Amino acid sequence: MELREQFYIGGRWTAPHSTTRLDVIDPATETAFARIALGNGDDLDRAVRAARSAFESWSRTAVTERKAVLDRIIAGYTERSEEIAHAIMREMGAPWSLAKSAQVAAGLRHFRTVAGLLESFPWEESRGRALIVREPIGVCGLITPWNWPINQVAAKVAPALGAGCTVILKPSEIAPLDAMILAEVIAETDLPPGVFNLVNGDGPNLGAAMSRHRDIDMVSFTGSTRAGIDVAIGGAPTVKRITQELGGKSANILLEDADVRRSVRAGVLAVMANTGQSCNAPTRMLVPASRLADAEAVAVEALARVRVGAPDAAGTTMGPQASQAQWERVQAHIDAGLAEGAKLLAGGPGRPEGLERGYFTRPTIFSDVRNQMTIAREEIFGPVLAILPYQNEDEAVAIANDSDYGLSGYVTSADSDRALAVARRLRTGGVHLNGAPLEPLAPFGGYRRSGNGREWGAWGLEEYLETKSIYGAGLS
Repeated sequence: MELREQFYIGGRWTAPHSTTRLDVIDPATETAFARIALGNGDDLDRAVRAARSAFESWSRTAVTERKAVLDRIIAGYTERSEEIAHAIMREMGAPWSLAKSAQVAAGLRHFRTVAGLLESFPWEESRGRALIVREPIGVCGLITPWNWPINQVAAKVAPALGAGCTVILKPSEIAPLDAMILAEVIAETDLPPGVFNLVNGDGPNLGAAMSRHRDIDMVSFTGSTRAGIDVAIGGAPTVKRITQELGGKSANILLEDADVRRSVRAGVLAVMANTGQSCNAPTRMLVPASRLADAEAVAVEALARVRVGAPDAAGTTMGPQASQAQWERVQAHIDAGLAEGAKLLAGGPGRPEGLERGYFTRPTIFSDVRNQMTIAREEIFGPVLAILPYQNEDEAVAIANDSDYGLSGYVTSADSDRALAVARRLRTGGVHLNGAPLEPLAPFGGYRRSGNGREWGAWGLEEYLETKSIYGAGLS
């Protein structure tokens, strides 16, 4: 078993004060393959002191110096990309091809995007007789999830360091090893001690302590809406900035003129990717009632392209759920769909045939779903698709917006202007038109219970900055 029981604090790997240990479980085999320490308040205090001590000098570094650090991180990250991918495959069950070509690539893209923005970013500008200055907010606590682990770590670490902040990173205790490899990369960049710190721990203990800590100026959190609320409550007494990227229940609207075969197939595969463990997955597919039968047939047919199996096996496209708790949650939602009368087209409860071990879920499709059903209201975070019929465009928009969430949306139409018009009516932080991919230069985040604030690109950088007005220093 690999022992990774140290924390990175003040520029060195150090033993924890805490005596609590946790096994890291391979979800494909249900066996432990590594062990980490779970930090306590004393460990957090050490990391915060290191970050606070380093902030004064790091916050005043030149932009060119911070860019040079990011460039060195990019080089080290690239060199160790296969090692990071292997860690992700083991710790959260992503198939090898997904871990390498999507998970690791996404993290690298965030570092490159921020490095490319720093020198052109408007750090200072004149407005009337005032000089507007953007300055780093301070010590930042970064709390990241297990589903896209290195992606979410990079989406926070890159802009925080680029902005001139110092950080304490708490990766998910379910998937911590990729972040620890990144810490090793950062340790080789000559970053001043205390600028970057890593402390492992769980949410109810270490995460909660971070949100309450008086000397942490900002917490950036990605995870469930329930946990995000707890972080916001914890941070309220110290009036620190809290940014949250939370859950989603994204609607995928196929308009009447959409190519059903192409768009339904794409929608099914998008839900099943990463075993459904993506906050922006298009898990509610809205189709015209007149084309429901065709959509159902194509959806079932599309599942033939989903191959569930061991993440390191050739041809696997879908691995296990990341943990037993997540597997049980998904099973409970499948049971709820059946109990509430949804039409089961494929999949259902239990493991796929031939996979008696591991947290594997049967790719599942329900149809004739009403938007009041549990499987249409709650984020399942598993490979479960709900197909909802609608009568007209206005009803489709109403169904899409009838949600506690507002992270993402999808619209498909043969008429791009019509698709855009529908997209403008959706109450979500992002909308994909006709299968368009995410854009790393665009902001990512949601409305309502999907969170607040934005990550990615210049918007992500701005989250780590305060704005100062210096009166009398601007142009008249």
